[in-house]
Amino acid sequence: MSANRTPTLPSGRCPPRGPLQRTGKAGSTQDLGWDGAPRVRKATTKAQGGFTLVEMIVAIVILGVGLAGVMVAFSTAVRGSADPVIHQQLLAIAEEMIEEIQLKPYAASPNGAPAGCARDTYNDVADYNGYAPGKVCTVDGTEVAALAGYAVGVSVGSATLGGVGEALRIVVTASKGSQSLSLVGWRTNYAQGSAP
Repeated sequence: MSANRTPTLPSGRCPPRGPLQRTGKAGSTQDLGWDGAPRVRKATTKAQGGFTLVEMIVAIVILGVGLAGVMVAFSTAVRGSADPVIHQQLLAIAEEMIEEIQLKPYAASPNGAPAGCARDTYNDVADYNGYAPGKVCTVDGTEVAALAGYAVGVSVGSATLGGVGEALRIVVTASKGSQSLSLVGWRTNYAQGSAP
């Protein structure tokens, strides 16, 4: 046998140059290999699944716009979340001061002048009128370091409350920067007929 010899089929015939075809049922044809056996066809490859470059760029742009919107909303919420803390602190300062004032007697009595922002010599409600040290201090006049930047002011004036002529209207305003909070309280002369 020579090396250049063409292979032969088992019947001794040479294979045809083109693919062999056999007619099957209902007129379908089947390709045959050089040896007459059915040839296995490779499945035609469809376009591979995945995204094109354009689709990826569009998806990135859409996700970027969506994330930017979420970040704007998140930063707005975070920026405003400190404000309730300041508001609660202003409320606590104002409530403490108005409670302190309302516990004092209605009737005016002589007292000594306080030193600095002290309130330890105040012995009646009217003594607090005009109190505005520009900071928050304890009763004895010690500045509260943790409340630096906060301020409190008080005004007390005569008013009528629901037909009661002897009433004092107390307005306490606590502030920090541009934020402020005012509380209004009342003190009546409910003990006018009783001895101290």
